[in-house]
Amino acid sequence: MNLYFGRNKPAGGQVTDAEWASFLEDTITPQFPAGLTVIDARGQHRDPAGVIGAERTKLVVVVVFDAPAHRPKVVSIVDTYTRRFGQHEVFRVEQPVCAG
Repeated sequence: MNLYFGRNKPAGGQVTDAEWASFLEDTITPQFPAGLTVIDARGQHRDPAGVIGAERTKLVVVVVFDAPAHRPKVVSIVDTYTRRFGQHEVFRVEQPVCAG
């Protein structure tokens, strides 16, 4: 599954590298301790007012073999991020993979 975390804060500023590192350590890693990948990306989105904007983004990739069983973990991560940093949402993509 892929989770896209935009770093612009609606009230202004950005989620700093230190804030991201703390969130990764205390929120994401405990939910998926077997491993994950974090990629720096640049995202584009339309905000609730209809304005298109670009922002720095963290893409977190987690390979799991039973995505439905892991959804409560993902919901917890997303809820924590949106509350902590005032985000409107975290984009999530689930797709089947062949891992070997």
